Formats: sequence, C-alpha cells, structure tokens
Amino acid sequence: MNKSHEHARLMLEKAAEDLYVLDRLIDDTGASDAVVGFHAQQAVEKWLKAVLTDRAVIFSWTLDLAALLDLAQDSGIPLPPGAGRLPQLTPYAVGFRYGRVPLESGGMLTLDRAWVKSCVREVKAWAEASVGETSTS
Repeated sequence: MNKSHEHARLMLEKAAEDLYVLDRLIDDTGASDAVVGFHAQQAVEKWLKAVLTDRAVIFSWTLDLAALLDLAQDSGIPLPPGAGRLPQLTPYAVGFRYGRVPLESGGMLTLDRAWVKSCVREVKAWAEASVGETSTS
C-alpha cells in the first residue's frame, strides 16, 4: 500500500470521528447550528482531502470546500453528489465557531439539518468508493 493511500485511509478515519459527533448532535435542538455545521464541514473537508490524497493531488492547507472541489474537478476526479451545495458548509469551518461569519441578509445563517444529514452520507459513500475503503461508521 502506498503512502498516499495510507494517508487517505487516515483521513477517512478522522472524518468518521466528526461524523460520530454529528450523528449525536444533528437532531438535538439544544446543539447550535454552529457546532453541527462545524462537524459537518470538517467531515466533508476530510473526505474531499482523502480522495485528493489518494489520487496524489497536492493541495494547500484550506478549509474552503469550493477550492477543494475545484481542485478535484481540475484533476479529473468526479465530484460527490450535491457538490454544488457543499460550499455552504465552509462558513462553519472555524469562523462561525469564533463569531466571525458573514451573515445572510437580514440575519444569521441557518443550517438545513435535513440536507446535512443526507449530504454527509452521500459524500462519505463517494469518498469511501473513491478511496476503495469502507469504514464501519
């Protein structure tokens, strides 16, 4: 097994940790959108990076899901289902956790938790199929 593939598998495992937390918080109305969005963004970011790593695509440190998706597309990697909406999670990466997120006109960003539930499963399946691994989460 090559080092890129080993590192990609590690990224899948780390994403599973965020998914574990997300699964426990997604339906909890006491958990803020900021916390739920953070773990969703982190899982998606790690799944994208796992696929890029497995394909030996070099990327810079970034939390920007649009940039990672562009890099995947430019590298000839088929994008995950619902890729067009995934960048909506980027503001939850770090800025939202520290109160530095641009607001939608008229108020606070609102996380569509039903969409998050489905999209993280789709991106997880895409990443595992792309890397050739199936984790137990």
